Amino acid sequence: MALTLYGIPNCDTVKKARRWLDEHGVAYAFHDYRKDGLDPVMLDRWVDALGWEKLLNKSGTTFRKLPDADKAGIDAAKAKALMLDQPAMIRRPLVDADGAYNVGFSADDWQQRFAA
Repeated sequence: MALTLYGIPNCDTVKKARRWLDEHGVAYAFHDYRKDGLDPVMLDRWVDALGWEKLLNKSGTTFRKLPDADKAGIDAAKAKALMLDQPAMIRRPLVDADGAYNVGFSADDWQQRFAA
């Protein structure tokens, strides 16, 4: 299984997810949004698979710091533009396991999905 973990390295949840993968011997590639960028085509795939509402982290610091005008009237196009401009607004971690996408970290869920 090819597994890619997307996120930012200083995120606590990403740290927990990476630690879990390492401890369970699950091979993965890490894609740092800030360092490696965010491909608009990939974002479109994620939005198609998961929905922009699930991807956009409205409770995160980056989103909360936006001016009220930017937070108002969010639709798919506006959400994509915000996430492309500031990928830290994407809920983390995002996992691509052979084209099956998932966001967030749950040790129990990951045990069932990724542990040998």
